[in-house]
Amino acid sequence: MGTHLFSEGSIKGITLKNRIVRSATWEGMCDGEGNPTERLIDLYRALCRGGVGLIVTGYTYVRADGKEMPGTMGIHSDDRIPALNRLTLAVHEEGGRIFCQLFHGGGRASTTVTGVRPLAPSEIKDTTDRDLPRAMTEQDIPELVASFADGAGRARRAGFDGIQLHGAHGYLINQFLSPLTNARRDAYGGSLENRMRFLREVCDAVRQEVGPSYPVAIKLTAADNIPGGFTLEEAVTVARSLEAWGIDAIEVSSGTRDSGEEGPARQKIDSPEREAYNAPCARRIKEEVRVPILVVGGFRSREVGEAILEKEGADFIALSRPFIREPDLVRKWEAGRAQRASCISCNGCFLPGITEGGIRCVQVGKDTP
Repeated sequence: MGTHLFSEGSIKGITLKNRIVRSATWEGMCDGEGNPTERLIDLYRALCRGGVGLIVTGYTYVRADGKEMPGTMGIHSDDRIPALNRLTLAVHEEGGRIFCQLFHGGGRASTTVTGVRPLAPSEIKDTTDRDLPRAMTEQDIPELVASFADGAGRARRAGFDGIQLHGAHGYLINQFLSPLTNARRDAYGGSLENRMRFLREVCDAVRQEVGPSYPVAIKLTAADNIPGGFTLEEAVTVARSLEAWGIDAIEVSSGTRDSGEEGPARQKIDSPEREAYNAPCARRIKEEVRVPILVVGGFRSREVGEAILEKEGADFIALSRPFIREPDLVRKWEAGRAQRASCISCNGCFLPGITEGGIRCVQVGKDTP
């Protein structure tokens, strides 16, 4: 028998009340310094009361030049710790668990937001309207590795139950892994072993900073879903290496903003067959490692979530967009008051202008199924 959706789970000794995770979601509810506002604290309280087993924060920049969107949470300075501690205390008061997702935007960082030219593994522009990034020097690399370690240390001191490295969706770690964005000819480019080097150094530095018992997870792109990009079999090799380096859990996603219909947040998820689109990748990775596997991507019904766990395709399921509309979705599923999320996967919650002041569901109040 597989694992029941509402049974307890654990990551590195941290007990979670069920197998349902709120996957990292940009909320846009922090002030200009990166401090969480009361709106964000209230949102996380609502998610805890709604039954979520683990909250992973929206992507949290480890250095000011890595910021992509306004209203993003920052962990780039010790000055942030008191405000972050208020956030974790609120979650723990509600009986919840929370991991901080650490990221740097690399070439996807916004000059408009940061005031500086983006840094990336190579001087390669993606299809967004971002500026051409500056290729990182041999001095830049250890400095950024140290920023991830410093961010992890601050997360621990601020009371987070663990951290998750953002190694997906075209951000800095993924940029090193992908041959589409890494054209380096030094020890950090070329072979997969070299392209993994930055990630290995980040993992080692983070572990040294937080110690052996603190949970360190990663969100990993299983494939870029772009010709010539990072592939599933490369991701399997990376996952095996991550386990050897001491990673404690892997959340499997796929795609970047350049992946078209095969990006991270796909639309038209209107039937069970279109749900759980990353499940085949997660199953392939789970065959190769023993650490807990989380899978994100298109979960809309309790039935599909149960099936993935029963077939041992993953140990946890992770959702993002449905909780924007229904922070109490887990309670509804558990009580049998709903079998399917009301999210219609329109992605209106991410449209510029719509999200001014924070992410929200644009369908609330409309007559939708």
